[in-house]
Order: sequence, then structure tokens, then C-alpha cells
Amino acid sequence: ITDSGGITEETTVLGVPCMTLRDSTERPETVTIGTNEIVGTNPSNIIPYLHRLLRQEWKQGSIPTLWDGKTADRIVEILIGF
Repeated sequence: ITDSGGITEETTVLGVPCMTLRDSTERPETVTIGTNEIVGTNPSNIIPYLHRLLRQEWKQGSIPTLWDGKTADRIVEILIGF
């Protein structure tokens, strides 16, 4: 459970479900793939999400293709090609 926009990257890579207590996120792809849910700013909104999590009904997400930890390798390959 977070109000941070950036922690959703880490929870996605680690496979940890995340509930974001905000109305938006800097990483909407985490919502699209299912590792993050935008709960909103009303504290009572968290209850149904928490119940889903405890019943193990949370969507199982996946790591986005380019989040494989090889970004630096790809950049170096492009730079070598110049």
C-alpha cells in the first residue's frame, strides 16, 4: 500500500501486489499489466481491494518487456553502432 508514484516499478519487478492511494500514477503500465491498482484518495476505498488481495483474487501481472534489467546493454549496443 503506497501513495508513491515510483514504488510501483519495484513492486512490479518483485511480483508484489500494490495498491496506490492516489488518483493517478506515473507508471500506468503497472495498472495495465495488473501489478498495481489505483485505489484513490478515499480511505474507505481500500477495503474492497484489501479483501480481493486476501482472497488471492489479485490479478497476476508480468514484468513489461523492456523492464528486463538490460537497458544499459541496449544503450551500449546502439552507441557502438554509431
